[in-house]
Amino acid sequence: MTITLYDCATAPSPRRARILLAEKGIAHETVQVDLRSGEQLGEAYRTLNPQCTVPALRTDDGLLLADNPAIAAWAEARFPEPPLFGRTPADKAEIASWQWRVEFEGLMPVAEALRNSSPAMVGRALPGPVGYAQIPALAERGLQRLQHFFVTLDQHLQRRDFIAGGQFSVADITAVVAVDFARVVKFKPGEQHPHLMRWRAAMAQRPSMHR
Repeated sequence: MTITLYDCATAPSPRRARILLAEKGIAHETVQVDLRSGEQLGEAYRTLNPQCTVPALRTDDGLLLADNPAIAAWAEARFPEPPLFGRTPADKAEIASWQWRVEFEGLMPVAEALRNSSPAMVGRALPGPVGYAQIPALAERGLQRLQHFFVTLDQHLQRRDFIAGGQFSVADITAVVAVDFARVVKFKPGEQHPHLMRWRAAMAQRPSMHR
């Protein structure tokens, strides 16, 4: 059985999986799921992944991994080189901490701002099988949180080439996706974020980032 990634080329979450698989050198097939038409909510995909989200990964031994944390954990255990979660206990802890921070302080605010304001997402303010109403105040808060996140990340990167652990890691993958995803709500690094811009330019040199 081959490894199959259920993907959507235009969505940020599956991009995280694509980058990770590329960095690990994990060969796989790809099945595109059309989020614009709501294919993820259809019976065929819902049967495959009841969470109705992408990415999902079917492994070569038949496991169905339905989210980025599961995919990353499986890939790191199955293909330990190069390590993307650190080598030493201290580095593993720092990478895990920043991975969580980037998700909570970066990705979530963009999602809040977009999903609670976009006309295309009325009734779909959260991903998954249940429809939720938009809350405009959450969109406003998301933009405020995102502004703070960019400042925090810029300051953190002042003397660092990578987000955590002194190495390229899953935290860098998540941060790249968060920073790029922010463009959908008209946020991007500027002159006031020189260290963030330097880091993002360096990340652009990695072939995996163009997946």
